[in-house]
Amino acid sequence: MRKIVVIGAGVGGLAAAARLAAAGHRVEVHERAAVTGGKLGVHERDGFRFDTGPSLLTLPRVFDDLDLGLRPEPLDPVVRHVFADGTVLDSSSSHGIFLERIGTAFGRDAATDWDRFWRRAARIWQASWDSVLQRPVTAASLARLSWRLGDLAAIAPGRTLRGLARHYLRDPRLRMLLERYATYTGADPRRAPAALAAIPYAELTHGGWYLPGGLGTLGDALHARCVSSGVRVKLGSEVTAIEADTAVRGVRLASGEFVPADVVISNVDAVTLYRDLLPTPQRLTALADRSLAGFVMLLGVRDRGPGSGRETALAHHTVFFPGHYDAEFDAVFGSASRRARPADDPAIFVTRADDPAVHPEGHESWFVLVNAARHGTARSAVDWRRPGLADAYAGHLLDVLARRGLDVRDHLVFAETRTPADLADATGAPGGAIYGTAGGLVRPSNRGPVPGLFLVGGSAHPGGGLPMVTLSARIVADAIGPA
Repeated sequence: MRKIVVIGAGVGGLAAAARLAAAGHRVEVHERAAVTGGKLGVHERDGFRFDTGPSLLTLPRVFDDLDLGLRPEPLDPVVRHVFADGTVLDSSSSHGIFLERIGTAFGRDAATDWDRFWRRAARIWQASWDSVLQRPVTAASLARLSWRLGDLAAIAPGRTLRGLARHYLRDPRLRMLLERYATYTGADPRRAPAALAAIPYAELTHGGWYLPGGLGTLGDALHARCVSSGVRVKLGSEVTAIEADTAVRGVRLASGEFVPADVVISNVDAVTLYRDLLPTPQRLTALADRSLAGFVMLLGVRDRGPGSGRETALAHHTVFFPGHYDAEFDAVFGSASRRARPADDPAIFVTRADDPAVHPEGHESWFVLVNAARHGTARSAVDWRRPGLADAYAGHLLDVLARRGLDVRDHLVFAETRTPADLADATGAPGGAIYGTAGGLVRPSNRGPVPGLFLVGGSAHPGGGLPMVTLSARIVADAIGPA
C-alpha cells in the first residue's frame, strides 16, 4: 500500500483516485476550490441550472469500471448544424440515417463523399484507439507504431484535418462540419492533425449522450465514488509545491503544511505544474500549441410560445455556422500581422437541455459558447478583463444569433457571461485555455519528470474531453498498479 496524493479534484483526478483506492492504496485529494469537478462546473440561479463545462457525453463505456450508476440518455440528433445559407443538417449515430440526411440536405454526391471519408475515419479511429489512446505515448511506443504501417498510414502524420476534409469532401458545408471537431480539442483546423477525424467518428458511431440533471452529476458521482472507496477529499486545500529529491516526497500546501506521499498525481494544467509546482521550474517545449479558449453566455429564457418568430428550432446541441469560417480562426488565434481579437462572426454553439430538472416550468436554460482567444496581454491573447468588453461582446453575439434566425433578446430573464479570464481564475487553466494543449499526438507525458510523479487531465496524454481525461486516469492507475 502506497500513500498517493492527487492535486486537483477534476474528472481526471477523481477518476484516478477512485481507481487507486479500489486497488488498495491510501489516497488523498487536495482541491483548491470549494467544490469538486474542475472544469465540469455547474452554475445555479433562480431555478436555472447550467453545465458550464462539457455538455455532451461520448464513449460513456470508459466510466463502466468505476461503477458510477450513470443512466445516460442518447441524443438524436447528436448535433443540429445550421449553415449560413439556411441549410439545416442533423447528425445521427446511425451512419445510414446520417447519409440519408446528408443526401436530402446537400445531394447524393455529398452523401457519397461522406461515406468515403467515413471509411477512412474508421481506420483512423481504430488505429488511434488501439495504439495511442489507451496507453502511454513514449518514444518507444511511437517507434512501435511506425512499424505498423497500416496504422501509421491511417493516422496520416503530416496531414492536417483541413487537408483531409478537402481530399474527401467537395461540399464546403461538410468540410465546415468536419473542421469544427478541431475546435473541440482547442485547435485550428488549418493546422490540426488529420488524426482528429477520430473524434467525429467516435461521437457519431458511439453516440452523444446526456445525463439527466446535467453533466455536473458526473462530477458528483465521481466524488461519491471516491468517498465510498475511502478517498480523503480535502476542499479549499491548495497545493503550492511538490517536494522531491531523487523521487517525490510529498506536497506543500498553501497553509505551510507538508503532506508526505509515495506518489503524486497532478490534475492541474501541465504548464502550471512544470512552471510553478516542481522543485526546479521547467518549460514545456516541443509540444502542441496552447488550446483556444471560450466565451460563454448563460441565458435564462422565458418561453416564447407559438408564433414567436423562431426560425430555427433548437436541438439539444445546435451549431450556427458563419459564412466565412477562416475569419474566426484568424481572429481567435491571431497572426504575425494582427493580434488576436474577439471574432465578429463566429460559429455559435447553443446547448439547451429538454430537462425539467435544469429550468423552471415555462423557461429554458441556454448555454451559449463561441471560440475565443486566451486571456492575456500577448499578441495571441485578449485582455478579457478590459472594462465593458464582456458585456459588449455578449450583446454583439445576441445580435448575431438574431440575424441567424434565433432572436432571444426580448425573452431574457437574465444573461451572465463567463470569459477566458473567469475560467483561468476558477480552474487555474493558464489563459482560460479549455483543453490545455491543442489537439495532437505529442502532449505532455503521463509520467512526470520526477520519479513518482504522474499527470492526468486534458493537458496531458491522451487529451481533452471527458473520455480522454478519463482514459488518462486509467493509464496512470495502470502504471501505478495495485497495492
